Amino acid sequence: MEGELVFQKGSKDDIPEIFEVFSEGIKEMIANGIYQWDEVYPSIGDLENDLENEELYVGKSEGDIGVVFVLNQDFDEQYQNGKWVLETENFMVIHRLCVHPKFQNRGFGKKTLLHIEEILKSEGIKSIRLDAYTLNPYALRMYNSLGYSVVGEANWRKGKFYLMEKILRDN
Repeated sequence: MEGELVFQKGSKDDIPEIFEVFSEGIKEMIANGIYQWDEVYPSIGDLENDLENEELYVGKSEGDIGVVFVLNQDFDEQYQNGKWVLETENFMVIHRLCVHPKFQNRGFGKKTLLHIEEILKSEGIKSIRLDAYTLNPYALRMYNSLGYSVVGEANWRKGKFYLMEKILRDN
């Protein structure tokens, strides 16, 4: 996994570059036949709300934003479909993880998830939850390789998503 990645909270000044990460990411997904995101979601309004709530993070490499993600305890009502391993309030949910195409295939997604795990472990969080589009083989392969388990399904506007969870253990 090459390339340095420095994480920090996103700022309002980052909005144009953050939106570019998603715009370019969506184009790349569509080029690969993955119709998970579009002009409706995620919207610039979603990203501005994430920033306002101080829940949006960026990973910078070579002076540019290479990855964006949101971390909070918010979840859709369809998360009730999950058979979560830990029935606890001690979890965080990853939303809108996106790697800019010019930084893809460099391990940035994995580095980001490992960074999130380390931060959450240090804060005493026991579980990470997320949803992954069933027709995105790249994301599914990454989550599976890092030990995320499918615990249920949700159906949204774009189709079926897996509800996934990883239990954080102290090593």
